[in-house]
Amino acid sequence: MYSKNKSDSNKNIFRGICYFILIVALTVPYAYLWYSRFNRIQALMYKLTGNWMVIAMYAIITAVFLHIFGGHQVGVHRKSKLILSQWIGMLFANIVMYMITILTIGLIEWIYRITYLFAALYALQAVMLLCMSSVMVDVYRHIFPPLNVLEIYGKNRNDLAEKMNYRPDKYIVKKGVSYKEDEEKIVKLIEKYDAVLINDVPSKAKNQWIKYCFAHDKRVYFPPKISDILIKSATELNLFDTTIYLSRNSGLTVTQRTVKRFFDIFLSLFAIIVLSPLLLIVAVLIHAEDKGPVFFKQERVTINGKRFMIIKFRSMIVNAEELGKSNPASSDDDRITKTGRFIRATRIDELPQLFNILKGDMSIVGPRPERVEHVLKYTDEVPEFAFREKVRGGLTGYAQVYGKYNTTALDKLKLDISYITNYSLMLDVQIILETIKVIFQKESTEGFSEEQKEKIQKKELKEEKEKKE
Repeated sequence: MYSKNKSDSNKNIFRGICYFILIVALTVPYAYLWYSRFNRIQALMYKLTGNWMVIAMYAIITAVFLHIFGGHQVGVHRKSKLILSQWIGMLFANIVMYMITILTIGLIEWIYRITYLFAALYALQAVMLLCMSSVMVDVYRHIFPPLNVLEIYGKNRNDLAEKMNYRPDKYIVKKGVSYKEDEEKIVKLIEKYDAVLINDVPSKAKNQWIKYCFAHDKRVYFPPKISDILIKSATELNLFDTTIYLSRNSGLTVTQRTVKRFFDIFLSLFAIIVLSPLLLIVAVLIHAEDKGPVFFKQERVTINGKRFMIIKFRSMIVNAEELGKSNPASSDDDRITKTGRFIRATRIDELPQLFNILKGDMSIVGPRPERVEHVLKYTDEVPEFAFREKVRGGLTGYAQVYGKYNTTALDKLKLDISYITNYSLMLDVQIILETIKVIFQKESTEGFSEEQKEKIQKKELKEEKEKKE
């Protein structure tokens, strides 16, 4: 068994081997179908070279879509998330190859038969992925045990160590020590652990321990501050004998804004046309349940602080928020209607925002537009919250893909700033594809727990009391 401190190169080699095995294993059933069925019904059968080219094309398409959806990252994510990524990747791969196969054969009367065969192929591959990936992850965890982590924490303790312990297959934060402790004591503790978590400590202490860990080949984790994220996107300039960094801080370029707007108009219009039957059915179900309005409108904030009315399918009872006061939804909130539970879980309640996108209030991808009162409150607490307004608010975004419904405002802000400072059209495409995967992950739509909800309400009451005093 490998030691706990083996380099990442060994992990990448293991993942590469697993990736190759999966592609070969998933391609074999299609190769069988091609030789035994598809090639035989063509007017002109392919010979050896043609057959191999078709099979190679299937392997390449499979590899591309598995990679796009993260299905190659054995050991990075939980089994459920990895397998879900692979299932979605293979679904897209088979859809593409299904269309190519129909065009290649060119016989309309065989469409139903080909459809049935591809459905059977996908079902077989889903079972194969479930079994193979489960074994691969188990082997990975045996070869690469979790890292024992030492936490060096600051004045205000947060729950980052608990979040890391939520993945016991990768991390075990065994001990915490304050950065104020004696330096010699901390050094001796660091020597006993595989990695160090420097958690929200002052910059001077953080820099000290990051440098120490670098000097002693010790893996180190730390949550970035907003300035760290901004610096990360800077360009390195070597014009002199001193390296300097350039942060342009100009947001999106004119070209990027133009291309992004065209992308938004095309996709939103296409989605509205394709999804119109679904939108109509959901509207009928919402109205039929309690005879209330179909849509829910709320004032939100988008680019440059502009206010607009966001449109959503109503998923809660009428007047769920009395007097317009914010009341975050909990996981088992009795204000959510029967239809609402389904459309919230599947994100269908967000689809009417396609009209906001078409109008220009929103973008397909961008920071989630916040309520006016939330923007005022968060900006008062964290002035950098206004940085999100450098781009249009989005239907989906970095924080929606990599965060949760109940992720803290500061953590969402960091994710949104990462998106803005690293923007590209390919990043938008990646987030859209990741959104498809997120829809099937329950934790991404997880509401606030009663404990979290109580904390929020207590904090709001305390702030109101302080204002009155």
